[in-house]
Amino acid sequence: MSKLGHLGARLIRGEVGYDFIGKRKIWYGISILITITAIVGLAVRGLNMGIEFEGGAVFTTPKTSVSAGTAERSAQAASGHAVIVQKLGTGGLRIQISGVDTAKSDQIKADLAKDLSVPEAKINADLVGPSWGQTIAKKAWTGLIVFMILVVIYLAIAFEWRMAIAALVALIHDITITVGIYALVGFEVTVGTVIGLLTILGYSLYDTVVVFDSLKEQTKDITKQTRFTYSEVANRSINGTLVRSINTTVVALLPVAGLLFIGGGFLGAGMLNDISLSLFVGLAAGAYSSIFIATPLVADLKERDPQIKALRKRVLAKRASAAADGPSDAAPAAGDDYEDGDPSDDAAAVVGPRHQPASRNRGRGRPSGKRR
Repeated sequence: MSKLGHLGARLIRGEVGYDFIGKRKIWYGISILITITAIVGLAVRGLNMGIEFEGGAVFTTPKTSVSAGTAERSAQAASGHAVIVQKLGTGGLRIQISGVDTAKSDQIKADLAKDLSVPEAKINADLVGPSWGQTIAKKAWTGLIVFMILVVIYLAIAFEWRMAIAALVALIHDITITVGIYALVGFEVTVGTVIGLLTILGYSLYDTVVVFDSLKEQTKDITKQTRFTYSEVANRSINGTLVRSINTTVVALLPVAGLLFIGGGFLGAGMLNDISLSLFVGLAAGAYSSIFIATPLVADLKERDPQIKALRKRVLAKRASAAADGPSDAAPAAGDDYEDGDPSDDAAAVVGPRHQPASRNRGRGRPSGKRR
C-alpha cells in the first residue's frame, strides 16, 4: 500500500486527523478575504468581455512575415479599439477588434492590407453582433439559477436543509472567486468561459456531496450516544474523505493545467485560456470549499439544534465525570465508534467470546495422517 493510501486508511479509522471544524473560523476568514478581493477586483477592473458579448470584427490574414506585435499596433491605430492578435498555425494572423461596425471594418481591412503587405482580397473579415453573446449570457444565467434551485431542493430531500444551504453557499463562493480571478488577471471572457463556469458547478458539488454522504451515514442516531459531539463526527467525516477528495481533484486538475499552462501559455493557443482558467480556478476553489466551508458550515448550523445542543452537554458532562474518576476514561480513543456501551463489551464483540476453554477431546481418535 502506498503512503497516501496508508494515510487514507488511518484517516478513515480515525487514528490520525486534523481539526477542520475546530479551526473553521480561520477558514471562514480566509474565504471572506479572498471573496472580498475578488469582488473588489470585479468592481474596479471589471471583466474583459469578448467579442461575442460586445460585438466587433475578426480578420484572418494569409501567411505573412509580420509579427503579432506589429500587427496589433497597426490594427489598434486603424480602429482605435482594443485588439487581440493571435498567430495561426498556417502562418497567418487572427486579428480580433471589438466595437467595430460594417462601415468601419471595410476601412480597417484596407489599412491592414497595406500595413501587412498582403492582398486585401485575401483578408477574411467576419462581423460578430453583440446580440448573440447576450443571448448566450442570458441563457447561462437562467441555467445557473435553475441549477441552484434544483440542487437546493434535491439536497434538502436527500440529506437535510442545512446541507442544502451549505452547498449553495459553497457554490456561490466558488463562482465568485472564479469570476473575480478573471477580473484580476484580465483574461477575456468568452462563451468558453461561460461553459467553464457552468462545468465547475458539477465538480464542486461532487466533492461536497461525498463528504455530506459520509456525514449523514456517521451521524445516524447520533443522539442515542454520549461519546462524540456532532462537530467531532463531522470532522471525522472530512478526514475520512480527505484523501479521496485530494485524489479526484488532482486527477481533474492535471489535464486542465496542461491546457492552461502548456497549451495557452507555452504554445500560445490563447483560446484555450478562456475555458481552462475557469476550470482550473473553479476546481481548486471547489475542493477547498467542500472541505473547509461546506461541512464546517453544516456543523455550525446543526449545533444550534436543541437536540444537538443537549447532546453536546451530555458528552461534555460525561467526559468531565470520567476525567474526575481517572484520566484513562476521560475521552474516547481516536478510532472508536460512537455507539454507547461498556468498552469491555466492544472489545468482546471484536475479539470474540472469552473464557471458553478449548475442548480436551479435540483431535483424539484420529490418525496423525490425512484428515477425513
